Amino acid sequence: MQDLDHRLNAYRPDLADAALQGKVEAERFTAGKPMQVIRGVTPLFLEPRTDGELATQLLFGETVTCFDRATVTWAWVKNDADGYVGYVFADALAETSHVPTHTVAALRTYLFQAPNLKSPVLDMLTMTSPVAVGEQSGKFSDANGRGWVYTEHLAPLGDVAPDYTATALEFVGAPYRWGGKESIGLDCSGLVQVVLNRAGVDCLRDTDMQAETLGEVVAGGAGGAGGAGGAGGAGGYTPRYGDIIYMPGHVVIALDETQVVNATAHGLRVRTEPLADVLARVAAESGGGIDVVRRPAR
Repeated sequence: MQDLDHRLNAYRPDLADAALQGKVEAERFTAGKPMQVIRGVTPLFLEPRTDGELATQLLFGETVTCFDRATVTWAWVKNDADGYVGYVFADALAETSHVPTHTVAALRTYLFQAPNLKSPVLDMLTMTSPVAVGEQSGKFSDANGRGWVYTEHLAPLGDVAPDYTATALEFVGAPYRWGGKESIGLDCSGLVQVVLNRAGVDCLRDTDMQAETLGEVVAGGAGGAGGAGGAGGAGGYTPRYGDIIYMPGHVVIALDETQVVNATAHGLRVRTEPLADVLARVAAESGGGIDVVRRPAR
């Protein structure tokens, strides 16, 4: 039997995804049930406990495969968007499935009770949340039958923002939150995932996953120049706009040869700063430097 990454493969001693039959051991296998996220943002934990570490967040309109909803509180799911597995609050899901027509293009937008900016706010949606637009009224669109959003904050599916670096700059000043992927709190890999998704690029969630799979290697790693360099990069590498630079436990997006944008625990916010400063902190904390530089496939 294989030892698979629990973050991307749903298996426990008592239950596992039917797709893993023959690969893992479990008492029972199930194909799961399709469900949809009905809250603006909901936390996903690796264990069914609220005092555990936040692994990531699921967004309104995302679909999941639910393998276990045996308790009132928790559901064990796999996110269809990025494959992440974990536990979410059961009441954050519904069995209805609305096929998205649009995505939230703004950093965040309110979900109103009625198509009127003075009406009560039901929730807040964040960038890349998939929305099935129904009825339209004035400047507002019905979102999955659960409220109204300002239409100008939506973009039709396929209408992407290809300059993900510029999108990342829109988040400057947003608070840092471990496991977060929304504009009111996100971490370094969450920022990369959101801005790439907005650009129409599929991207896994955590830094190690991204560093192994995203786009093409241009420096470091098995296929690159190797070794950690100074501010100039790895093995003579010179950063260019849009390069995604991975180092132990962290990732940044290059703005030019010297400056980067990143969500950082240093100051607990999204900020622009010299790459040299980031590398100095990483070296002090872990003794490491640049592991790999990747450029997303377009």
